[in-house]
Amino acid sequence: MDVSFAVTRERPGFTGGEFPADCPTRVVLNHVTSRWGVLVLMALESGSRRYGELKREIGGISEKMLASTLRTFEKDGFVLRVAQPTIPPRVDYSLTPRGEEVALRLLPLMDWIADNADAILEGQ
Repeated sequence: MDVSFAVTRERPGFTGGEFPADCPTRVVLNHVTSRWGVLVLMALESGSRRYGELKREIGGISEKMLASTLRTFEKDGFVLRVAQPTIPPRVDYSLTPRGEEVALRLLPLMDWIADNADAILEGQ
């Protein structure tokens, strides 16, 4: 049985029949879907967190990677960092509207992964 699929529209980041290496979408995709990026977004999706709370909630993440991911997301406009002038200093991280939008788009993927991870790993 021959099954053919026609591309009816250009996919985001797909230009001239390829996904070019220098496409800006690839940079953002790498930030969002990095090993820790998705988990940081999912942790912040339910509300503001302090650094230590994020570190505890995201098992296995190093301080270096958490700090790096938060800095990247702050530059990308996904995360808002608010430092409180208290002693000791208190820093809260939360999602911006852009961060909330990307997190909401990731939720169905995370739900699918949670529903299928055991079966996928059993098949390896």
